[in-house]
Amino acid sequence: KLEGLKTIAITTNGINLTRLLPRLKEAGLNAINISLDTLVPAKFEFIVRRKGTNLSSKATVFCLLVSFLLYLQVNCVVMRGFNEDEVLDFVDFTKDLPLDVRFIEYMPFDGMYCCFESLLGQK
Repeated sequence: KLEGLKTIAITTNGINLTRLLPRLKEAGLNAINISLDTLVPAKFEFIVRRKGTNLSSKATVFCLLVSFLLYLQVNCVVMRGFNEDEVLDFVDFTKDLPLDVRFIEYMPFDGMYCCFESLLGQK
């Protein structure tokens, strides 16, 4: 309720979103970024270390049905050998939905440390 505030957004894996969405709507939420790196239940459980892929997918669909949202985006980190074979599945899953899908390059932190170490002349 701050003057001039136009967007309230969250980023979530969607697991608790259907339960929390009514209260978030009441608080003024109007944009959601859902992190969803896979559409395969076993892979999702591996990533988040808990069951919930179906909840996450339901949350995505639920959000689409809620007319108050100004913006809905799905973020997918593409990882070689893990989910790069699902890119077309994501496109197919979302092609007719009013949302954006953003494919993000996987960048391991250990690679960054190696870069910093080489800059410093350390091994």
